[in-house]
Amino acid sequence: MATIDEFLIAERSYGDDESKLSVGLANIRAEVPDVEANKDKILRALRIFKERGVNIAVFPEFCLTGYFWDEREDVLVHMNAALAEGHAGWIERELQPLIGDGLEAIVLNGLTAGRKHDCFLNRTFVVGRHDDYLADENSYDKVFIPGIEKDYTESGRDDRLVLQTRHGRLGFTTCYDYLFSELLREYSMVEKVDAIVQIASWRAAGRRDYAAMNVRTDHYYGELWNSVMASSSATNQVWTIACNAVGSHAVSGVSFWGGSGIWAPSGICLVQASHVNEELVIVHNVDIDGAQDAEKDDFDYAFDFKQVYRPMRDGGTFTRDV
Repeated sequence: MATIDEFLIAERSYGDDESKLSVGLANIRAEVPDVEANKDKILRALRIFKERGVNIAVFPEFCLTGYFWDEREDVLVHMNAALAEGHAGWIERELQPLIGDGLEAIVLNGLTAGRKHDCFLNRTFVVGRHDDYLADENSYDKVFIPGIEKDYTESGRDDRLVLQTRHGRLGFTTCYDYLFSELLREYSMVEKVDAIVQIASWRAAGRRDYAAMNVRTDHYYGELWNSVMASSSATNQVWTIACNAVGSHAVSGVSFWGGSGIWAPSGICLVQASHVNEELVIVHNVDIDGAQDAEKDDFDYAFDFKQVYRPMRDGGTFTRDV
């Protein structure tokens, strides 16, 4: 494992076909409250990704702003100054010129102005050559809002974003969204995506204690991340390309699990980043189509599901009624 510009680099190759997808995952920590430090870290990571031949670079949830904390007035001052639309000049001046010569897309996340005063939308957006990265067709607003985020953000306008790339169809989820099976079912069976791009600030700590069974964990949420990424990839027969924040929040002390990685349609984890350290994970030549076809040669879950369930009028939900 190499170290470049203070980043640990884990680099792997899925196969030999260089026409296939090369993906970069930034398993990094957002600085709070310091949006300029976050912009610098994103830019440094992107330069490494580009030099290493990455096609799609993925960053964690809140990579621009950092996560919320309890002091509301301080949070609002920081977050309003960190809104993505306020940093368009930096994106267009520093990031978009990196697009080309292999690098095709940059997946970022930040806040945009919500419909109500001092309330935000948690927006994932895809930066490419064009200036419309915050437009509906290129962005995804988090739908399911947990915990403290309910104090600051509102649910997004829609529950799906699908982008067609030369590597396949990509669907997007943000953190808590990934736990809702109906959303993943719509992506896999209705939208027929090849991969879910899951970005998150998924925490590590959480106690579960079953004393009579001598079973206990202090990292319940982290362990849930590992199990859910695997099971949902397998039962939906899609890739999961997941990028999570790592390390401790500078104000609240909350720890994020890290563990960014890639799960095949079999549910097998092919690579996973540190749960402690910042790390850039790069995987070259990922054969998205080939692995999906191999799984469906064995069991085709979508086909078998539709032999029992039929789509309802809107096409997004299913019923067993005849």
